[in-house]
Amino acid sequence: MSFRSGIRGLILAALMTVPLLSAPRAQAQLGIFVSVHIGPPALPVYVQPPLPAPGYIWTPGYWAWGPAGYYWVPGVWVMPPRVGLLWTPGYWGYAGGVYGWHAGYWGPHIGFYGGVNYGFGYGGVGFCGGMWRGGVFAYNGAVANFGGVHVTNVYVDRTIVNQTTIINVNHVSFNGPGGINRQPSPEETRWSGEQHFQATANQVQHEHFAAQDRAQLASVNHGRPATMASANINSYRQVAQQHAQAQPISAADRTAGRSYNPNTREANQDQRISNGLRSGQMTSGEAARAERTQSHIDQQVHNDRAANGGRLTGQQRQQINGEQNAASRQIYNEKHNSNTVRPNAVDNREANQQQRTANGLRSGQMTSGEAARTNRNQAGVAQQVHNQRTANGGALNGQQRGQVNREQNRNSKQIYNQKHNGNTAKPQGRGRR
Repeated sequence: MSFRSGIRGLILAALMTVPLLSAPRAQAQLGIFVSVHIGPPALPVYVQPPLPAPGYIWTPGYWAWGPAGYYWVPGVWVMPPRVGLLWTPGYWGYAGGVYGWHAGYWGPHIGFYGGVNYGFGYGGVGFCGGMWRGGVFAYNGAVANFGGVHVTNVYVDRTIVNQTTIINVNHVSFNGPGGINRQPSPEETRWSGEQHFQATANQVQHEHFAAQDRAQLASVNHGRPATMASANINSYRQVAQQHAQAQPISAADRTAGRSYNPNTREANQDQRISNGLRSGQMTSGEAARAERTQSHIDQQVHNDRAANGGRLTGQQRQQINGEQNAASRQIYNEKHNSNTVRPNAVDNREANQQQRTANGLRSGQMTSGEAARTNRNQAGVAQQVHNQRTANGGALNGQQRGQVNREQNRNSKQIYNQKHNGNTAKPQGRGRR
């Protein structure tokens, strides 16, 4: 299939997700046109490309849903449809057991976008990257990346950045249970009645290019898109066309994408434990506690799925999300208390095992039950290291290091076998429109 014919054949849901610029419409009329049972991946961390020319406004990247599942639409600088309008980003909201997409729009004020911290001025509340002054858009130099472009309408306001930024250490990309807990403010509710304009034709085209770029599929990049942001729509168009011609999205990609089960939350927690061990922010004892907690949650997910034909009910999802929220706070507190350890080979080995578990969950090569066993074993080794260090003034002797290494070798074989035994994470549902 050619790139051009692929664009023409894009499903109606993608068109409805970000419609063409037309007559003004209120936000309440836009509704939710796409809803899926699988939560969007975490937001990737990227650098804002430089402003291409004065007058452009930044629109952040986001996860969209298409025939091949979730795909990343790169953040990009765009020209507003008219003077005085600002962009309210779209967002995913979890309610009633499904994740619904609330489309973005242009309007005189920034409305509610789920409290999602997209960065670069969109910290979860409003927009602090710039404002209209006398028919000209002025940029906040504390946020915008000008590169080599000469911009005369500049001000610097760091206070508003701090006031409108919602802390989101896990880079959660949706609002609702298990995600970001924020409701619209009275102002945002009032602004929902203003005249709103849908995305411009260029924005719609930009999303269509991303939908045809295989490297943007979450099932392919596992949450790390090849192109996270672009200076302008035309420059990304060239990249997307090259990717589409070199490796077009296949029927197998579409099947895999629609059933892609990244076990995102479980994987993210294991990733954070790995990072804490590697940096020295988490001791072996703290890692042991976090791993035991994750093992318990993983096992609970496995048992609940086994009892429900491979799926979780809405109530079970909320319960798991609540437990993961508590586990997340535990990991954060342990990484930011005064207990630290100098990075060392033993903890690095433990970090590597956690990284492999996280990768296995993201790729679907490891099920929740397998991750539960791995985390349980790793917790045992981490606790042993902690006890022996405590007994020896903070260090392991040669015999103890050899013993720990042998146990980690066994765990490493277990992880390898579980990732290559043919058991893969079952799909958690298909998209529906």
